[in-house]
Amino acid sequence: MAQHDLIITKKDSVYLRVECERSVAKELSEFFTFKVPNYQYTPAYKNKIWDGQIRLYNVHTQTLYVGLLDYLVDFANDRNYKMKVDLPISNISINKESIENYLTSKLNLPFTPHEHQVNAIQHAIENKRALLLSPTGSGKSLIIYSLMRYYLSKINEDKKILVIVPTTSLVSQMMSDFRDYSKQNGFDVDQECHYIMSGQEKETDKRVVVSTWQSIYKEREKWFDQFEAVFGDECHLFKSKSLTSIMSKLKNCDYRIGTTGTLDGSHTHKLVIEGLFGCVKKVITTKDLMDKSLLSSLKIDQIVLNYPESMKQETKRAKYQDEIKWIVQNPKRNEFIVDLASKLKGNTLLLFQFVEKHGMVLYNDLKAKKDKTFFIHGGTDVEQRENIRKILDNEMDNATLIASYGTCSTGINIRNIHNIIFASPSRSVIRVLQSIGRGLRKSTSKDKVKLYDIADDLCVGKYQNHTYRHMQERQTIYSNERFESRMIVIDVSE
Repeated sequence: MAQHDLIITKKDSVYLRVECERSVAKELSEFFTFKVPNYQYTPAYKNKIWDGQIRLYNVHTQTLYVGLLDYLVDFANDRNYKMKVDLPISNISINKESIENYLTSKLNLPFTPHEHQVNAIQHAIENKRALLLSPTGSGKSLIIYSLMRYYLSKINEDKKILVIVPTTSLVSQMMSDFRDYSKQNGFDVDQECHYIMSGQEKETDKRVVVSTWQSIYKEREKWFDQFEAVFGDECHLFKSKSLTSIMSKLKNCDYRIGTTGTLDGSHTHKLVIEGLFGCVKKVITTKDLMDKSLLSSLKIDQIVLNYPESMKQETKRAKYQDEIKWIVQNPKRNEFIVDLASKLKGNTLLLFQFVEKHGMVLYNDLKAKKDKTFFIHGGTDVEQRENIRKILDNEMDNATLIASYGTCSTGINIRNIHNIIFASPSRSVIRVLQSIGRGLRKSTSKDKVKLYDIADDLCVGKYQNHTYRHMQERQTIYSNERFESRMIVIDVSE
């Protein structure tokens, strides 16, 4: 230890072992310790069970996620610490032409992959680990499929590939996409791929397993030993305890690829996910996809409802939850939203947050004015969701789907959406961008989408109400994404 301040070795596919003196270990622990966003609101913190911090370096076991190696190197270099890195060389070099030939000749795909997909596949193959940041509509399932086929030829014949998705509907969708990609290349998806959801058998001889995380997170570590490659779709969710537990059990998986449309902007969560998968690789942006005509163009109207002074005084300095309750139950506001939805041309996706006190109210009011109105929330079963999706995609025009943010942020792809209404306020980057992404896929009936972002001005003097500030935060999101937006102020009567 005298010659080196840090000795870095590989414990397994999950963890590095970082040996160092106690003083350096303490410094390293502090470097990789972060407060979790909104920790103060968690029951564990309130009950004094947890201090609200996440520690990525374990002083006792001397372990750190493999995916954080680059950050560890930066830590050492910044402090002039001497390192001994004893790790197997994992990166390989493969040229872009070889990737293109593999996709067009070997896989014989029914269409030519886009340049950004080829670049993402090349990056993943060269690095073995990657967190691919690519928005909704960029073709992430094709990237996963192509890499899955590549790894099947590289991993041991007695080993398998695990594909983890967040919902049962995405299991079905992923299997369907795989079948579409395999139509011309002789790969029998139903013979090669096993899916796990809703109580399906977990044991299989098939080499590819597609599963919801909920179906497998309680499995023992021994069950995960059969896998040598893992894909995590919608991997911004992998900050949760159950998903980190799954990834930590996959000790034989050197190939780790995560895909997501967006991250939440939190440095802490980004590091957790990078630690589990690998460094972030930004594949392409939504605006770039629009500019290349691969997605529908987007225009945003931020409609700010300006309430009378009497209503502003009524809600002045209200707690967040009380303000939300007042807003979603305000009859004038709901009347405006229903009237807007009833007059829009084309199919409309209307998004809400609370089922009983908002979504159901909007549905009942709109249903009375418009026959072609549908309702989806967390309690809607997979079959019914799929039926509604098919109706809107194939048959309907001037229909409205009223849906909760949660059900539509992941797992529902409807190409035939012309308008989106944000009926409930939100400041979540992930929720906002993924909700927008639901409507950006092109179809034969549309090449542009209009977003109506409903906001609420209940400001009094210098005081700004909670949801008005959230509206400003969404403005920042739109600006950062280079979306075309404008603000329209509408006065609400008594």
